[in-house]
Amino acid sequence: MEPVEINAGTWYLRTLRHDDRVSDVPAVLESARDPAILRWRHRPAPTPEAAVLHIAERDAAWREDRACSWAVCEPTTGKMLGEVAFAHLDLDLGIAEATCWALPRARGRGMITTALSAVLRFGFGGLGLERVSYAWAVGNDASARVAEKCGFTVEGTQRSAWVVDGRRVDCVMAGRLASDR
Repeated sequence: MEPVEINAGTWYLRTLRHDDRVSDVPAVLESARDPAILRWRHRPAPTPEAAVLHIAERDAAWREDRACSWAVCEPTTGKMLGEVAFAHLDLDLGIAEATCWALPRARGRGMITTALSAVLRFGFGGLGLERVSYAWAVGNDASARVAEKCGFTVEGTQRSAWVVDGRRVDCVMAGRLASDR
């Protein structure tokens, strides 16, 4: 499918870009170097080449219906401040997994909650998804708050599922159904 832009009020959501007009390479590089993001999320290597490949992969995933991802941007400048995505997208089964991150200067402003809420509305209404899952490592309080504010229901804990700071930690599993709206 073609990428879809979303006006989320305070924030503008668009596909990640690297072209002659807009480049998200600096934001992707910053995310790949930020200790707080790296603690909880896998990021590309912190090189310009890896950032360009990351952006190209996001574009290919859209076109192949494997995933949908949005750069969460400041609407007046278009500068990328974070990313929200549907990973593991299966349109036939109507399922996806929500993922997200925010750069330090955008944290604590409700950006990810607003963006993910808009993406969920698109997923349920525009894509016809029936279920979106969301997972976070125990201790990632910011992700737990996002899940609660976005209406996810905690369904269980997967023991020793993720590695954080070099040690195994439990992962909280949550889901949201189209009927939860």
